[in-house]
Amino acid sequence: MDNSPPQPGQSAVLDLEKWPTAQKLVQRCSEFFAEVEDLTPGKDLEERLNKEYGPGNAYYEDLCSLVRQGLTEGWVAETELDGRHYRRGRIALPSAETRFFSITTVYMESEDVFAGQYHAHPYGEINCVVQLDKEAELEGMNGWRGAGWTSPGPGTHHYPRVQKGALVALFFLPAGRISYKATPDMKQPLSV
Repeated sequence: MDNSPPQPGQSAVLDLEKWPTAQKLVQRCSEFFAEVEDLTPGKDLEERLNKEYGPGNAYYEDLCSLVRQGLTEGWVAETELDGRHYRRGRIALPSAETRFFSITTVYMESEDVFAGQYHAHPYGEINCVVQLDKEAELEGMNGWRGAGWTSPGPGTHHYPRVQKGALVALFFLPAGRISYKATPDMKQPLSV
């Protein structure tokens, strides 16, 4: 566990010992990672996740249920980035248990389009979109998504955007890699 103090706008890593529901989430994520660890984030994976692991799938439903419970308990997305409507929480750092994915939650809420912090995904990203409001949507690299998954490919960069209500993005980063050095004027990789 990383015990270093967080930088401004950065969340500390959650102390899992204090939160049994968070322990269950990490366990369920680890089971999911065992099935997808050798797949590369990107458009093809996004399509596969929505087809095979979307709403109605046991993994998806369990992850959503545990995140909603964690939000009620207060350990999901507990660090404010821009008031209560934009928050982040680091659940787990990459480890052997998580097959070297990090686990993070981001809460976003806005009726109009709201953009979060611009960032890049050096090794790609997998997002489980947990709707809190039925119409809420997260914008991925392939357009707007309600319930389901987005999966930006390696090297992609964007503003995370939400509209039509509240949701939590439960996201997984291979090796925990994320960069806030990207800018909107940079070209996207061919693998988008």
